[in-house]
Amino acid sequence: MNAVVPLGAAPVRSIVEERAPRAPVIGRIRPGIKVLTSAARQNEQAVKLYEQLVAAGESFEKIGDEIERRCRLRNALAPRNVPYFTCRRSDFTNPDVADEILRLYGEDRGDGLKLYRFPVVFAFNDWMANIPNEMATWGTTGRKFFSEYGADGTRFCKQYAKPERDVRAQRAQRNFGPRSIILRQDDAVPDGVCNPQGCPQYQARQCNLSARFIFAIPEIKGLGLIELPTNSIYVLQKAYSAMQTVALARGKLTGTRFWISKREFEITRINEQSEPVRQMQMLTVLDADIDISALLDGAEDHPPALAAASEAAALLEGATNVYPLTPAEGPADAGSNVSPEGTTLVRETVAGAVRQQSEPRETETLEEKRDRMSDLLSRLGLSVEDRQRDFRVFAHATYGRGWAQRPADVDGMNARLEGALENREALDREIESAVGAAMRD
Repeated sequence: MNAVVPLGAAPVRSIVEERAPRAPVIGRIRPGIKVLTSAARQNEQAVKLYEQLVAAGESFEKIGDEIERRCRLRNALAPRNVPYFTCRRSDFTNPDVADEILRLYGEDRGDGLKLYRFPVVFAFNDWMANIPNEMATWGTTGRKFFSEYGADGTRFCKQYAKPERDVRAQRAQRNFGPRSIILRQDDAVPDGVCNPQGCPQYQARQCNLSARFIFAIPEIKGLGLIELPTNSIYVLQKAYSAMQTVALARGKLTGTRFWISKREFEITRINEQSEPVRQMQMLTVLDADIDISALLDGAEDHPPALAAASEAAALLEGATNVYPLTPAEGPADAGSNVSPEGTTLVRETVAGAVRQQSEPRETETLEEKRDRMSDLLSRLGLSVEDRQRDFRVFAHATYGRGWAQRPADVDGMNARLEGALENREALDREIESAVGAAMRD
């Protein structure tokens, strides 16, 4: 059987392979609706046209265009947040998919069949691939300015380069491949750094956060994924927190059934008088019907060799320790990595080799024992993804459920790992034996 070669590991064979692959999207679920503005509601023709097109399942883009064309009204629609999501036939390449989603997961709460809550499965283990996001200014022809991060973590403002003119043909040169992206450098952004505080587009509300969830919906067929856009930093932070929690427990995001719904939260915004104001707002929420404690204990409903996600999950991320989510004071803002619920993931690098040899082992706390285990696992090469899974199976088979919570069992495992520094082959044989036995069960 031919092995799968990672992107970039083999020579490019086609123009198609020169471009970064993108997940195909077959449809879009929208987080809300659009309604007529107060001025547009004064126009009877606009009201009648709006009602007809909404009933026909047309997209709000087409509804707005039709009202503008027939009624000569510009910006006739305004977004409105509602407790449900909009799933319209016109937003899918195969319109029947929208009907199937509503049939499977729609609810009638007295206002017709609506999509209030639905399951999703993500295709990637990188959270950014599942929820790509950027600061962007959109125009009639697409993105005008957009943010990208540099290698040092600096957020830059980018734009597409203007095509050069072909002097002989008296027209712009044909572009081969993707459009060239350059650093934005003008009077407003002379250094090219994305700084919303000093950006005229951001201050004029032309530049905003642009993000989208990309996922598959169980039992929905189609060669592609579905997207759900959002421009809320609160939604993005909450989703990031949920994904990180699952990733720390399971070691991956794929294979977990999440649920997307809406919930009302009290958020803080700054009004026109520069004063903080508290208000209630419906936000898109990402959740998962899983037992985190069971995941950490290796008690999933799958074969042990494939899903023994024991407490070692937090110890097997290289030489790092993962500490509990720490509450933060006050509401989150767009410039922090703290979620609106006041939590943040704090990681500290742990160097187990600096343990003082004179320190009596019996005085170690459970946390210190785990620190030592983290260093031993890293030194033995057991902190890489494939070896993590095998070690979890071995530990679960050797000491049983909850072993990482029992100091005696952690001491026993540390003794085995220390012995393996001198005799690696013996530990490898034990791990292979445990994995083989689990696969036969």
